[in-house]
Amino acid sequence: MQNDSDRLFVLTGGPGSGKTTLIAALRRAGFATFVEAGRGIIRDQSSIGGTALPWSDRALFAELMLSWEMRSYRDAIEQKGPVFFDRGVPDTLGYLRLSGLPVAEHISAAAKRLRYNPRVFVAPPWPDIFAQDEERKQTSDEAERTYHAMAGVYTELGYELVALPLVPVETRLRFVLAEAGLK
Repeated sequence: MQNDSDRLFVLTGGPGSGKTTLIAALRRAGFATFVEAGRGIIRDQSSIGGTALPWSDRALFAELMLSWEMRSYRDAIEQKGPVFFDRGVPDTLGYLRLSGLPVAEHISAAAKRLRYNPRVFVAPPWPDIFAQDEERKQTSDEAERTYHAMAGVYTELGYELVALPLVPVETRLRFVLAEAGLK
């Protein structure tokens, strides 16, 4: 398995900042994308009465996030061309820190070992579009703290942060493609 991680691009930040909308636009533009773990896990766990939920068992939720993100990473390495992720392995580390939970060595090791493009796109808080729903129960304050936690983790891991502008999705799409050298 060739590890050409420079073609793997992460979008991170707090909830409700437009990451998922941008990932959908990238998919429509023909790029390979991977959805964030959190929403999928919440849907799956809720449908079976599971407890690996951020409001039930944060540590177990984090373990499932790590597993999901590692599988997405392995699947992306097998693909050709650029790939965009709605969050990456380091987000699990950020989530644990934000939650005040201990970070197990295997989670730190995964975040250090599974590398992405050195430039990570970070979506800053965007109060004008932030909204809660059945899966996103965080407040805008929690969303802002999440943004800072993720920015801190990626910076500590040696990534360069590229802030997404607070502009309509098509403008954001053009910005990302230009910054990624794909335009």
